[in-house]
Amino acid sequence: MLGTDGAGIVAAVGAKVQGFKVGEQVYSYSWDNPHGGFYAQYVAVPAERAGHLPRGISLPEAGAIATTGLTAIQGIDDALHLKAGQTLIIHGASGGVGSLALQFAKLRGVRVLATASGEDGLALVKRLGADAVADGRHGDIAGTAHQFAPAGVDAVLALAGGDTLERCIDALRPGGQVAFPYGVEPEPKGRAGVAVIRYNAIPGTQEFERLNRAIEAVKLEVPIAAEFPLAQAAKAQERVEAGHILGKIVLRIR
Repeated sequence: MLGTDGAGIVAAVGAKVQGFKVGEQVYSYSWDNPHGGFYAQYVAVPAERAGHLPRGISLPEAGAIATTGLTAIQGIDDALHLKAGQTLIIHGASGGVGSLALQFAKLRGVRVLATASGEDGLALVKRLGADAVADGRHGDIAGTAHQFAPAGVDAVLALAGGDTLERCIDALRPGGQVAFPYGVEPEPKGRAGVAVIRYNAIPGTQEFERLNRAIEAVKLEVPIAAEFPLAQAAKAQERVEAGHILGKIVLRIR
């Protein structure tokens, strides 16, 4: 759905709203606005779906990461429950969710094998701290994964589907697990001895507070592939459809 996340300055608050004041900078994930969501100059959202801007993040960056940031941190912490020293394959690590999940996983002390496509994608995930990288289209996933974790990988965070994802799952140790957010297609195939976890990002006051702590602790880098003014929203969608986006596409309202 379009316009599910954005950032801006509080213009007004409801009579019963606590924790937010007019003039504060906020960002929000609100998925069910029937009128275009954040493709607008003014947007009304429930207070529990908004968070204060974390330190070190600009408004355009914050507008790009409400949905992806929550999806990334909740995949690492809540779906997979990863701990320091464990091993993880992030499949699709150069995208909007993956580029953040990679940084949050490293913050938690997890060793990460990141898949990406193209030299620019591989360069990005290396810069973001991946311990090992593999080309998701043409690379030797099995060989790279075995060298990365000879006894098998603990978990896979699946942000893209298909045959390459299945090869990533092949690299799991017995009892390993794979998590993927709603919308990944085709979904990973079930197999014996592997826990398959489907999840969705959940906004909330505590969720935004945890996300902010992680963003500030890791000094998050937010890859933004391109910015367009709102009047060129159609061109922004065409850029999305063209694929191979490192990070996110941002619309500037003014």
